[in-house]
Amino acid sequence: MKRVTLFVRGNGRHGKVVKLQGSTISDVLSLASAKLGIRATGVYNDKGGQIDDIALIRDDDVLYLSDGDPCIDDQNEPMITEPLTGGQTDWLTLNVGGRYFTTTRSTLVSKEPDSMLSHMFSDRGVLEEAKFFGIDSLIEHLELAIKNSQPAEDHSPISRKEFIRFLLATPTKSELRCQGLNFSGADLSRLDLRYINFKMANLSGCNLTQANLCGSCLERADLSGSVLDGANLQGVKMLCSNAEGASLKGCNFEDPSGLKANLEGANLKGVDMEGSQMTGINLRVATLKNAKLKNCNLRGATLAGTDLENCDLSGCDLQEANLRGSNVKGAIFEEMLTPLHMSQSVR
Repeated sequence: MKRVTLFVRGNGRHGKVVKLQGSTISDVLSLASAKLGIRATGVYNDKGGQIDDIALIRDDDVLYLSDGDPCIDDQNEPMITEPLTGGQTDWLTLNVGGRYFTTTRSTLVSKEPDSMLSHMFSDRGVLEEAKFFGIDSLIEHLELAIKNSQPAEDHSPISRKEFIRFLLATPTKSELRCQGLNFSGADLSRLDLRYINFKMANLSGCNLTQANLCGSCLERADLSGSVLDGANLQGVKMLCSNAEGASLKGCNFEDPSGLKANLEGANLKGVDMEGSQMTGINLRVATLKNAKLKNCNLRGATLAGTDLENCDLSGCDLQEANLRGSNVKGAIFEEMLTPLHMSQSVR
């Protein structure tokens, strides 16, 4: 004698544990009809396969009984059960977890409250079936309902607390990938951010005061309005980054190992880089219009093609700097530490 658990098709609740008696499937159907209060006409396993021989039933099996409609699996997966044609109109009955929905090419009629429609449409399987049967009006309804049922994308900035949790969970020798993430307005001051990939990340308005960004990748990152005063930027990669209006007072770009910081093509309009160490820095074709570079160390810096219009370079050390093709219109060169040779600037 075998013990089995019986459920009505597509319903994982209110089951019955029974002792299986008889020797045929008809006996199983009679027993199930009496126990579950339905007119059982088919026996199915949890995969949706129909059982037509009692010998296939094992002890402790879970059986699903149908009263005439195709059975669905225990995941309540929507399926189209009756593609019908009636006159000029195509009708379709959808079976979703034991609930039935009827539709035509021109309208959508539910036999359940409207609240059930969003549950049905949340599964893309119904949409694929509708496309298969070519019911265009239903496809439009499904696509709209699926779009509306999707959770809103979370674009909220990552907080300091969340980011510190990421840092602590990352091995010290592993590079943390933060490409394209949103840190807008976050307080990341005094953190060890060495070698992190911030490519195309949103760091606008961030507080990065005294942060260690040695070897980090900030390529095409948005640093507009951020504060990086006293930050360690040795060997940083800031190609085509946007740091317009940022404050970089007293930053260190000079790497003793010889790895040069690369800010080629960066937008540095109006930045305040006063007192920064930038020996050998690459600022080729960067925009430094209206920037403050007072008392900066720019020895051996590459400033070829750089826009230095109205830039304050007073007190700077520009020995061996390459200024060929740079725009120095309105630039201030007062109190230069070393003489600026004409060969260094051709505009």
